[in-house]
Amino acid sequence: MLKIGPIELETPVVLAPMAGITNAAYRRLCAEQGAGLYVCEMITSRGLVERDAHTQDMLVFDELETIRSVQLYGTDPHYVGEATKILCEEYGVAHVDLNFGCPVPKVTRKGGGGVLPWKRTLLGHILEAAVAAAEPYGVPVTMKTRKGIDDDHLTYMDAGRIAQDAGIAAIALHGRTVSQAYSGNADWDAIASLKASLDIPVLGNGDIWEAADALRMVEETGVDGVVVGRGCLGRPWLFRDLADAFAGVESQALPALGAVASMMRRHAELLCQHMGEERGCKEFRKHISWYLKGFPAGGDMRRDLGLVSTLAGIDRLIADLDPSAPFPASELGAARGRQGSPRDKVVVPEGWYDDTDGTGCVIAEDTISGG
Repeated sequence: MLKIGPIELETPVVLAPMAGITNAAYRRLCAEQGAGLYVCEMITSRGLVERDAHTQDMLVFDELETIRSVQLYGTDPHYVGEATKILCEEYGVAHVDLNFGCPVPKVTRKGGGGVLPWKRTLLGHILEAAVAAAEPYGVPVTMKTRKGIDDDHLTYMDAGRIAQDAGIAAIALHGRTVSQAYSGNADWDAIASLKASLDIPVLGNGDIWEAADALRMVEETGVDGVVVGRGCLGRPWLFRDLADAFAGVESQALPALGAVASMMRRHAELLCQHMGEERGCKEFRKHISWYLKGFPAGGDMRRDLGLVSTLAGIDRLIADLDPSAPFPASELGAARGRQGSPRDKVVVPEGWYDDTDGTGCVIAEDTISGG
């Protein structure tokens, strides 16, 4: 069991926020598979405080979400604190996660995401503001970070100490640097080092493609739980497998194409319920290649599904899939989603490395939520 403040999770698994992916429909779909904590896609603190319409549109929760969890991005303690208060007071959020791990250049060039922990003093002020704002509501605040900007600018050990001192309820570490983005292998040794240095719960993130990987990470690093991101793309049943694995239950059979097609249909249905049929079907298109990866589905089928605009159209197309086609063994343990290549240089504000203080420096507070 994983305990984050007053939240107790029978299965110590957290769905990583992913822009354009972890909306209310996808969170519901994953939660139907197994227990865990399912986090809303990242929103910006200033966007929420200034009542940006797009940001507010993202703060939608399924009627069966018993624990509302949101990841918040920000670089200004004032905005982060105010946004945390709004989430607790107006949206009934039960858990706030702070993002200090995003590697996207449009975020890092403004001093946010995975590069902000270089500014130790500023990081502490942000964490303290969020914790103070959430405390009256009994809402735990957690944070997610990376090893550092690159191998010459590691931040995770200091970030963990600062987080613990600020009253953060738990910290998740993605075992890659910002410069790695999603390439290469996650450094589980770094995760183990952070766990050994802290008293608060530590969650490990990176290279969990199968349930067995999660168990191995816990065994090798001692972490209190795991964060799963790209591994569940097109595979929401991974949370079923994770629940079984942590409960010591024998794993269920891998789904054949017929079962995958049913999952696809359920996903599309939930998207349409939350967004309307036209938009829901458009949102569904991005998931098709992940669901069908490795399965015998021809180019015409994939193309037509990529143009679908109605649930009836989805039904017609998936009816032509071979329901008996077995799950492709070649996909087991394989990386999913974007990988890319390591970056020669991380884009940061001018003079970023001059000090590790951060107070008084010019850092832009973004107003745009999502990816």
